[in-house]
Amino acid sequence: MWRNAVLVAVLALGMGYLYHTDPELPARMLNYISESVPQMEPSGSSELEEAIAHAWQTLITAPARRWARVAVGVNACVDVVVSGVGLLQALALEPGSGRDHEVLHTKEDLKEAFVHYMGKGAAAERFFSDKEVFQRIARAAAEYPGAQLFVGGNAALISQKLASNPELVVLLCGPVGPKLHDMLDEQIVVPPKSLQETDEFHLILEYKSGEQWGSSQAPQANRFILSHDVSNGEISTLETFVASLEEFQPDLVVLSGLHMMEGIGRDLWEERLKEAVVAISDVRNEVPIHLELASMTDRDYMNRILQEQVMPIVNSIGLNEQELLFLAQSGGGPHADLTSWDGIPDVGRVSDILLWVLEQHGRADPESEADLTRIHFHTLAYHILATVDGHWGNQVAAVAAGARVASSQACGLQAVDITKVVLKAPLNFHSSFSEPRESLAVDPTRPVTMWRRGNVSFHLTPVLVCKQPLRTVGLGDAISAEGLVFSEVTPRPEL
Repeated sequence: MWRNAVLVAVLALGMGYLYHTDPELPARMLNYISESVPQMEPSGSSELEEAIAHAWQTLITAPARRWARVAVGVNACVDVVVSGVGLLQALALEPGSGRDHEVLHTKEDLKEAFVHYMGKGAAAERFFSDKEVFQRIARAAAEYPGAQLFVGGNAALISQKLASNPELVVLLCGPVGPKLHDMLDEQIVVPPKSLQETDEFHLILEYKSGEQWGSSQAPQANRFILSHDVSNGEISTLETFVASLEEFQPDLVVLSGLHMMEGIGRDLWEERLKEAVVAISDVRNEVPIHLELASMTDRDYMNRILQEQVMPIVNSIGLNEQELLFLAQSGGGPHADLTSWDGIPDVGRVSDILLWVLEQHGRADPESEADLTRIHFHTLAYHILATVDGHWGNQVAAVAAGARVASSQACGLQAVDITKVVLKAPLNFHSSFSEPRESLAVDPTRPVTMWRRGNVSFHLTPVLVCKQPLRTVGLGDAISAEGLVFSEVTPRPEL
């Protein structure tokens, strides 16, 4: 006790002296200390998580007009989930420095790319060019202790999540082999022309938060995906998918797998992308189309999707923080000078890019011929649903439902357990990174914050982040699927 008293006295004398020599210095020192010293977590911090989880139950209400039939295509496979570090060690690879590769050609390329993304805690997906080497790696993965097989591919994963709603009839079109077919929900309809004799396998190299290999340490749990997947790479079932829509008569179409074409080479993807656009354009105008994006590295390819080909003819997109920043970098959008996000993505910057996409490549301008009116953005700590006014309804429920499923599914649960999650989202933020901007806050008792920029509405909700996630693969697909289930298209007035 007496030591504390002496310390206080010395500090008081010191501060008094400093005040006389420089009246502003003590204030500057206090500010520096308050910003530099880690803030202690309040003893009742779980009250925030509990308030948010409870509020979600009230906010998440079904839309007035629900989807009845949803068609999903076109990538599907079997995921082999394995410890990334464990598999690389089993392949006799030594830890080393990280380096990104757009396409993987060797085991050394795989190691460098894995280390690169593990150090960032970021998800990535790469094509492995050498079929024989990939098959050897796949055999090692399947034989590794604890390896698990799951339904894989964005389309198949979205279908599985949608099929958990008993009132929905779901069509899945993609390269479906015998093992995948056995694993799919019985409620999912697969067109006969989508069935093939062999399965496509993707390797999911997972790592845990804080896991270390050599000098690299993962800041958060995530995964690195690799495949040598020709069927999905050429989106070979797209035409079959579109042709099946006439008979199935969906009221919502979900499209994914375009990122797989990136690995087949520019000459091939240029032609195939044109054919894909023609096929997608054949979907009836009154049926909304949602496009699920995924990790890409070719800026020309992404820019073609953004500006000239796909983005203008879909109504909705789903994406994460890496994909959003890559959109801005590829198309010369706001904050394109950022090489990567530093920690939790700044809400103002995210808002700027979302607005740019909807204004420059969507229908924020009423005179635009583009159809894009909805973006569901998700990152670890929060989600934002950005919609052009007058086109979508039930946004509060949709964004909250997406966040809730992120919290529960990451922990392997059916509901949110507040003892297993933590709030990481900023409770105070700005609507833009630059002026003019609005100061905003999250109210835990009504945890969806709304703001408007022009005729675009933004709805943000925090995510209750799972402390010990059991599986991160497919989380973005589950988020987008759940958000779509609770979304509804606003009927257009008759002209």
